[in-house]
Amino acid sequence: MPTTTDTALLDIAGLTKRYAGVTALDEVDLSVKAGEIHILIGENGAGKSTLVKCLAGIERPDGGTMTFGGEPHRPAAAADALRAGIQVVHQELALLPALSVAENLFLQRLPRRLGLVDRGAMRRRARQLLEQVGLEVSPDTPVERLGIAQMQLVEIAKALSGDCRLLVMDEPTATLTPRETATLFTQLRRLTAEGVAVIYISHHLEEIFEIGDRLTVLRNGRGVHTGPVAELTPAELVRMMVGRDLDAEYPPVADRPVGDHLLRVTDLKVTPDAPPVSLSVRSGEVVGVAGLVGSGRTETMRAIFGADRPAAGTVEVRGRPVRITHPRDAVRHGISFLTEDRKAQGLVLDLPIAANMSLAAIDQVSRLGLLSHGAETAAARDLSERLHVRATGPHQKVRALSGGNQQKVVLARWLAADTDLLIVDEPTRGIDVGARYEIHQLLLSLADSGKGVLVVSSDLPELLGICDRILVFSKGRIAGEIARPDFDAERVLNLAYSGYLKNGISA
Repeated sequence: MPTTTDTALLDIAGLTKRYAGVTALDEVDLSVKAGEIHILIGENGAGKSTLVKCLAGIERPDGGTMTFGGEPHRPAAAADALRAGIQVVHQELALLPALSVAENLFLQRLPRRLGLVDRGAMRRRARQLLEQVGLEVSPDTPVERLGIAQMQLVEIAKALSGDCRLLVMDEPTATLTPRETATLFTQLRRLTAEGVAVIYISHHLEEIFEIGDRLTVLRNGRGVHTGPVAELTPAELVRMMVGRDLDAEYPPVADRPVGDHLLRVTDLKVTPDAPPVSLSVRSGEVVGVAGLVGSGRTETMRAIFGADRPAAGTVEVRGRPVRITHPRDAVRHGISFLTEDRKAQGLVLDLPIAANMSLAAIDQVSRLGLLSHGAETAAARDLSERLHVRATGPHQKVRALSGGNQQKVVLARWLAADTDLLIVDEPTRGIDVGARYEIHQLLLSLADSGKGVLVVSSDLPELLGICDRILVFSKGRIAGEIARPDFDAERVLNLAYSGYLKNGISA
């Protein structure tokens, strides 16, 4: 059981933060006790990340007070919060790609011996931390070679490596498998048993009710509820977050006619030593892609789209062989790809919403070869309204948007391109329950209109909720395919682990 106390370790009163006339935090109160896991929840744009940035010294609040450990907490920089014992795992990763895993873990406190970096000690301690979070990679691996979920585990290990009185985690399991999530929860319970406080931000309701002690709900920058998690039902929590009832977690999946093959991939090998992969998507289908981190899901999608050059295999679009060596080839053949890392690979953060939305469809907003800003703005307004993008207008920079609204901007770009096949990798990572529902509705509506959708997701309930069939990757190959009438979570997980169990790795 957590070693909780009645005295608050962190006490925030009346916290206020404004950006260019927009109030991100409106007199928010938050109290967190030592030894508890306190859930912070709300829709994208509700103010959660802004609150964390104020706590971590990244942003300066415009009003209110913060007290930590009985002392005033006024961090002028992130280093001040670290010295106080506040460790933050942000939703957007902050690793140095060219450095190794071990170097990233101990960058600010490299172990030394006789004035030199003690690399042996660094590797030994790194292995211990990686084992705690269930990440099986060498400490010497450059971070740039890791997938997004592996990078997330490195961030978590990095936070666990320092002196920590308060651990803040913003969507830590967004790309993790159930096994990795269970390992993380074990570590969180160990920390709280030692008196560490945890602020846990998540949109996954099942996680909240499994791990949380108390919660605070934010809506439109204001605190609307604080209390024990056990006193709420999931439906009551959703109602507090979105201010309305959602009839179900996922939109209804209609029986729709399935047409001809839009895409057929045969014996695709992402590297010369990789196993061959064959798959297909028909018109009117939503096909899910499941598997553990490192199973080859994302690598296969990138090869299909031309982001990486495959070593072998053929691709057919609408029954005709095509050669895709670059993403522009894929788009020309009617294939689009929403990447799992929206900030690094999906958006130009310092460009406005309108420019980001039009990047894949410049011809549609150009006249005589020249960009028409009026047409671009009009198209952006239409797409923003269709996807319910929360912004001050089409000319607002994408960097200023919440994660969920940034994801909608990327989706809008590919809607503007109007391709026949849309590949989406972790489409709802870090997105609130209301926005998730809207994105799922959009994906289903695309299939209803005769398009094909490939959905790669670490969120198994998501795949079970919206897909017509699921392909399960295991150790680089497709271990099995399951049709909707036969959907079963245990069956999917057994297939996902099958390639590893043969090598003696316990699930």
